[in-house]
Amino acid sequence: MPQTTTTVAVHPLIAGRWSARGYDVSATIDDDELTAILEAGRWAPTWGRIQPVRFLVGRRGDPTFEALTATLNRGNAGWAPAAAAFIALATTDDPDDAAKHEYGAMDAGLALGQMLLQTQALGFNGHPMAGFNRTAVDEVFGVPPGYRSMVILAVGKLAEDPSTLTEAIRERDAWPRERLPLDQIAFAGRWDTPFD
Repeated sequence: MPQTTTTVAVHPLIAGRWSARGYDVSATIDDDELTAILEAGRWAPTWGRIQPVRFLVGRRGDPTFEALTATLNRGNAGWAPAAAAFIALATTDDPDDAAKHEYGAMDAGLALGQMLLQTQALGFNGHPMAGFNRTAVDEVFGVPPGYRSMVILAVGKLAEDPSTLTEAIRERDAWPRERLPLDQIAFAGRWDTPFD
């Protein structure tokens, strides 16, 4: 796993979280594990208690998983079908109600964040994907007007034997984890004045 470098210690679930591609195609996820990930999303903070986030859930091999796989872009379609499960997150879509529209997206992000940490706590790896055909998801699953598909979360177990993975996936999973330093993103007093 690529290393995380932080300025101070953070919780191990956060430090250990990364978006892998090298999944074990034989790994499965049981009902309790999948339900725990969904519960983590359900109990995320929600603006005004509107609870706009909805989930489409599929396990590898079932019709929901196969239909979600068919919507993936070429890059994700090469590795993601080895995941044990896909969870698509949808939320409100009402551009005429700016607050509801923006906070619906915020709620989806909060739910996804908690689901990623729960995934990590269970010994799985979560990889959020934006590379999919949203219109196809909405059509195939009958997502109603007023909702929009935002992200598909792949949930899988890391392959124990890297030789089972393609060279491209092995190389990509070995990339260092990098983020901008805090002095470039955390400000105080004025924009571009680093928080100290």
